[in-house]
Amino acid sequence: MELSGDQISLRQIAAIAFGDEPVQSSAVARPRILASHKVIENIIARDELVYGVTTGFGKLSDVRIPRDALVELQLNLVRSHACGIGNPLSEPEVRAMMLLRANVLALGFSGVRLELIEALCELLNRRVCPVIPEKGSVGASGDLAPLAHLALTLIGEGEAFFEGERMPSADALDRAKMKPVQLEPKEGLALLNGTQGMHAVGGLALLRAKRLACVADVCGAMSLEALLGTSAAFDLRLQNARPHPGQKAAAEHLLSILERSEIRESHLENDPRVQDAYSLRCMPQVHGAVRGALSHCENVLLTESASATDNPLVFSESSDVISGGNFHGAPLALALDYAAIALTSLMSISERRIDRLNNPDKNEGLPAFLAHQPGLQSGFMIAHVAAASLLNEARVLAHPASIDNITTSGGKEDHVSMGMTSALKLRSIVDLAENLLAIELLAAAEGLEHRRPLKAGVALEGAFAAVRRIAPPLTQDRALSGDIARLAEAIHRGDFDSEREKV
Repeated sequence: MELSGDQISLRQIAAIAFGDEPVQSSAVARPRILASHKVIENIIARDELVYGVTTGFGKLSDVRIPRDALVELQLNLVRSHACGIGNPLSEPEVRAMMLLRANVLALGFSGVRLELIEALCELLNRRVCPVIPEKGSVGASGDLAPLAHLALTLIGEGEAFFEGERMPSADALDRAKMKPVQLEPKEGLALLNGTQGMHAVGGLALLRAKRLACVADVCGAMSLEALLGTSAAFDLRLQNARPHPGQKAAAEHLLSILERSEIRESHLENDPRVQDAYSLRCMPQVHGAVRGALSHCENVLLTESASATDNPLVFSESSDVISGGNFHGAPLALALDYAAIALTSLMSISERRIDRLNNPDKNEGLPAFLAHQPGLQSGFMIAHVAAASLLNEARVLAHPASIDNITTSGGKEDHVSMGMTSALKLRSIVDLAENLLAIELLAAAEGLEHRRPLKAGVALEGAFAAVRRIAPPLTQDRALSGDIARLAEAIHRGDFDSEREKV
């Protein structure tokens, strides 16, 4: 991949985060990178007063820094801001961070040397992964603490993972045959000011969430079949009368996987029910709204991938250096909170279907709790309880982080985004959702067992077979936690993606 500051999609980010494709700066970007750096060199030569170049940072921006201390200023910035706390981000998340940071620096608004961008690319290419604690960012002025830990590795300090081992960054660079970067004026600030922490964590979580929005159709359709429901409410004429794109896409997907259903045909003529419960009937509307929210979030991240989030920004054509607030994570924080709320709604409707499959007052003749001998056996009773627990946790996590604010930096940074918290919460909700949908798949597959010999839609039978390769029928009570975990991992892998809905 050649980095030129152009937009990078979630799929492209994931390809680098999880893969081995080499990364380098584009020849197209190099002239503007060099021109931007020349502006900074001229500022230093003229001893001009420019934030973060010849001044301190934040509340200390009124402190003038002498020329002979400008390099030390950048070094101190990186060291002092490396205050991260908690578990390290995963290697894919860190690789996504490095990719995104290198790409926005390639826009040529940051005043850094080309060598700095190439060093970030080399960290990716040689698979040196900085140890970046996941907590400590308020998302303005960007993800300061996480990006400071990234910068530490570049200068040979802090820790990094290399070839499966955690070690001092200096050792990792040495083993990877790389030399530490010697930061020049503005470069520490350029590495730290940005939203790439929340973008990396939130973006990879969003990619998983998009998958779940499609898998929920499979789960819901299987539950519909097990509960002898109807696909009439998925009629595309209904969707065209309310033409939200996500709603139509969900309905089309549901109809496609329900095609040629023997179960539906068996009760088509003599079904006394007029319409199904909302958790079945309104799948296009709810699943579709989730798709719409996730699509909005994806578009925000796509724009951000090609956005200069540094401060100040260098405009080489006019030689102007302008201080602003492009580092503020509000666009991402709001979008990631929206995605978290949407995914929790997806979990909520799934939990309602699990309840219907279990509840003998609602499950259209299925045995109570899907047990073969209700009373002697408890069947899926506590699997539903576990789903309720997962949903409760997701509802707590779905409280928006972006509505909070804690003033920092002596009052200079008096409104912050909390976007990294939004990203971490979304990642946690995705974990919960994968497990809850696994429970619905298990329960719905068990419901289909009780409709045999009739078969569900052809595509659903494929999904049913995939469930059965992981978990056998529940002919007698057994511990289900292993089945749930293995199905959740299969969902994560993409085993339940239909060909037309590949993420």
